[in-house]
Amino acid sequence: MAAVRAIPLCLLAAAAIAQETPSPEDVKFRTTVNFVAAPVTVVDKSGAYVNGLQPNQFRLFDNGKEQDIRVDVSFQPISLVVAVQANSSVEAVLPQVQKIGGLIQPLIIGDLGQAALIAFDHRIRVVQEFTSNLDSFTDALKKIKPGSSSSRMIDAVIVATRMLRRQPKERRRVLLLVSETRDISSEGRIRDALLDLELASVSVYTVNMSRAITTLTQRAQPPRPNAQLPSARPMPPGVPATPTSVAQSDPTQGGAGNVVPLLVEIFRDVKAIFRDNPAEAFTRGTGGTEFSFVRQKGLEDAISKIGEELHSQYMITYSPNNTDEGGFHEISVSVIARDAVPRTRPGYWLATVK
Repeated sequence: MAAVRAIPLCLLAAAAIAQETPSPEDVKFRTTVNFVAAPVTVVDKSGAYVNGLQPNQFRLFDNGKEQDIRVDVSFQPISLVVAVQANSSVEAVLPQVQKIGGLIQPLIIGDLGQAALIAFDHRIRVVQEFTSNLDSFTDALKKIKPGSSSSRMIDAVIVATRMLRRQPKERRRVLLLVSETRDISSEGRIRDALLDLELASVSVYTVNMSRAITTLTQRAQPPRPNAQLPSARPMPPGVPATPTSVAQSDPTQGGAGNVVPLLVEIFRDVKAIFRDNPAEAFTRGTGGTEFSFVRQKGLEDAISKIGEELHSQYMITYSPNNTDEGGFHEISVSVIARDAVPRTRPGYWLATVK
């Protein structure tokens, strides 16, 4: 069983940007990658975790170039931020979430770990700073109350990343997001949040609240007046947009497509990929996993699976031998073991503009 160590993926030229604010056309970024951390989950064909692998059984490629790697099998304590959506939409679901406080320590962070708690609606509230006291965390979780109709998920991720960045580098940094998949009213952008997560070497895991359940159980909001005259309103298209037709036409729906081209579009800021599901962008971009729940048992099972995955991972670190290549660096890992299937983060962004 291996634990993981958080090491920054890339160092952005933030100091140069802070000194002056030229036009976008004049900005020149030069980033330096010292070490890349790639937490690797290895399962067999049945989905069971594969433990006991040796360092010489792993090979890692960065943009197709094999790297000189180190496989860390020593335990690293976990620093965890739990970010909980606490707006009016989830009022009926929040009591289920408030029961998981007692599971965080035994299943995820362990005896040497620390956990902090954020609640978000139109505000980003740090309800509990980092603590190893299970009772303090549990009490703080029970005190969360539902608020407004906003849900600033992206902004909450940025605040959580800032908190984790201040944790010692020898600790594994993890963000657990318990919310719907949509964002309402954030000021930050997915691209900026994802770059922050990479810089702080944070792995994101999400436990998604069912949007169908929250929609059915939320309190009715007063309708907004429609300023458009009925005669000017567009008619519905000939083919209705159903979940099936949307999934067939949108490669971001579901998990079948290759995520790398989508992440490249995020970092290039080409268009709003993952606009309707930022939670998916955060998990895919950092090597985490998405779970969902409807009932209490499903939520507890998700927490258990996250803890099992975190404590079954291998940590590969390396100093890239191809830092002269700008853009997105795709990471791929192979394992010399029968029926072993490795999974790691898709890569990292090395921003260089001539």
